[in-house]
Amino acid sequence: MFEIVLLSVASLAAGALNAIAGGGSFLTFPALVYTGMAPIPANATSAVAVFPAYLSGTLGFIKELKSFGLKPLLMLILLSILGGVLGAGLLLVTPSEVFSIIVPYLLLFATALFAFGDRLTLYIAQKGKEIKSNNPWLTLLTCTYGGYFNGGLGIVLLALFSLLGFRDLNLMNGLKNLLSFILSLASILTFALADMIDWQWAGVMMVSATIGGYLGALLARRLPKDWVRKFIILIGLVMSVAFFLN
Repeated sequence: MFEIVLLSVASLAAGALNAIAGGGSFLTFPALVYTGMAPIPANATSAVAVFPAYLSGTLGFIKELKSFGLKPLLMLILLSILGGVLGAGLLLVTPSEVFSIIVPYLLLFATALFAFGDRLTLYIAQKGKEIKSNNPWLTLLTCTYGGYFNGGLGIVLLALFSLLGFRDLNLMNGLKNLLSFILSLASILTFALADMIDWQWAGVMMVSATIGGYLGALLARRLPKDWVRKFIILIGLVMSVAFFLN
């Protein structure tokens, strides 16, 4: 019962945080590890818990996505599928002991991305150094990171689109949600084939995260986003330290 309550509350809060500012994986992943789940299955199950929100986020920018060229969009989708599978495959061949060592660094990296992501994206955009928009390797690398570890993925994708020369923020957000959904789905299918997902907990967490996302959308207009961001950064730092000390 304690585990049900813990994971339900963590995923409910994660859904709300993702709707307001992002960073929900800082709650779902540590909560699963706290229940005794090994880090790699916990990462896979956490990915399942938070990924449905990407679809609703994509639909919110459907107008901008329709205006985007079909050929480059299909290329991005293909690369996101490939990156999701590669990242998940890389995680599956990573020894559990090694991943346990890497986890605190990944959490700290994701926290830093969340804390300074806006400045990073703005800096890249202001530099004006555009990489060819059909450059596949940088996109593939970014999507592979997302398939391996979901933390900070949205910030990484926004920075990628800035590097590729995109300037329409609505289009960038639409593409960010679309690629996050597709690569997460690809990685989840890979994890499922490897029997790495605890579907019982994933189902409970998906329902709670969806409810949290709805509540978060209602709160988004009332809560100061700066306060929420600072709270998420604090959570990320605390979780990073906890995993370093574990």
